[in-house]
Amino acid sequence: MGVLNVTPDSFSDGGAHLDAERAVARARQMVDEGAAWIDVGGESTRPGAEPVDPAEECRRVLPVLEALAPLAAEGVGLSIDTRNESTARAAVRHGATLLNDVSASLWPVAAELGLGWVAMHMLGDPRTMQREPRYDDVVDEVRRFLVGRAGEARAAGVEQIWVDPGIGFGKTTRHNLELLGHLDVLAAEGFDVLVGTSRKRFTGELLARSDAAATPRGTPPGPATTPVEDRLEGSVATAAWAILHGAAMVRAHDVGPTVQAAAVLTGRLGHR
Repeated sequence: MGVLNVTPDSFSDGGAHLDAERAVARARQMVDEGAAWIDVGGESTRPGAEPVDPAEECRRVLPVLEALAPLAAEGVGLSIDTRNESTARAAVRHGATLLNDVSASLWPVAAELGLGWVAMHMLGDPRTMQREPRYDDVVDEVRRFLVGRAGEARAAGVEQIWVDPGIGFGKTTRHNLELLGHLDVLAAEGFDVLVGTSRKRFTGELLARSDAAATPRGTPPGPATTPVEDRLEGSVATAAWAILHGAAMVRAHDVGPTVQAAAVLTGRLGHR
């Protein structure tokens, strides 16, 4: 799943694709690199982000979705990344068939409109989620939450259901690693698992630790995390881990390298 943020303030590519023409060009590039889905978002959910009015969110995403609708003929799916019902409904009219729901609350909309639905776990909301997140057992709590929401969606008639542990959404680096380390527990519940680690802060922290381990003794300590633009290796490595341990799809900014890593893992080099 290729990430296409049509926002001025997303943590990684904010402002890069505000122009609809540039957004469409980027989407087509990701499809050429092997993306099976394009996930279009008009509201940043980075830590500390403020809510966006749904009307503004629609103004950002609808022209892009409409321009990308012909991709369906090429077998590429369009996903709308939103927590607003009005945006979800409008997005469907412009070609979206999957609702990537960071609030895990919009399954009635998905059921009514015949959409696929992604339930993601988040502690609190983007404004508060990284303020000392705490769990007694992060793996079990996230599993129970997602299975409960997915069960409600299934009972309501949603046929295509994905669950996403919400890496980085109200989790410390330790929480993220515990979830990835026990991803098979979530996958065993019978729902398709979507994982998004791409360019997130914890991947930068892992890379910084790796750099420190390779640095000669006596060298002054480096930064605690690498910059967003230098997190490719951590993003691909954690995506590969997720695929090996049960993820049916990974969400990525750097589609080409991630697709190649997946191809190596699955023995499907040369095939999308």
